[in-house]
Amino acid sequence: MNGTIGDAEAIEAMSPIARMIYEMTSSSATGILLFAVVFILSAIVFKLGFARKIKFWQNVVVYIFLFFGCIILTFFAIYLPIVEGLIVAALILIIYRVRRMNEYKDKKEDPVA
Repeated sequence: MNGTIGDAEAIEAMSPIARMIYEMTSSSATGILLFAVVFILSAIVFKLGFARKIKFWQNVVVYIFLFFGCIILTFFAIYLPIVEGLIVAALILIIYRVRRMNEYKDKKEDPVA
């Protein structure tokens, strides 16, 4: 062997979600779909964890840079568990937001405490 890996080894080395996307779609659409998943999850994580109230044009600039950063992340997401990490981060931030909303609602209903 000349040091290269075959198709089966390359598919086996993919991260689980990248492999699932590859097996469900044609190979030409895998990259685009993987990029879309990475971008959507990154936008959700950004919005839940880091976004502040800023002007519309500043939001556009932030999401443009997020778009270009996700292009790079997509290359890593083929063999590294980037999508899985974004899913975990989104779930943690969703749980945090729900708990914070419940605490705020309880505090608003019970002003004596």
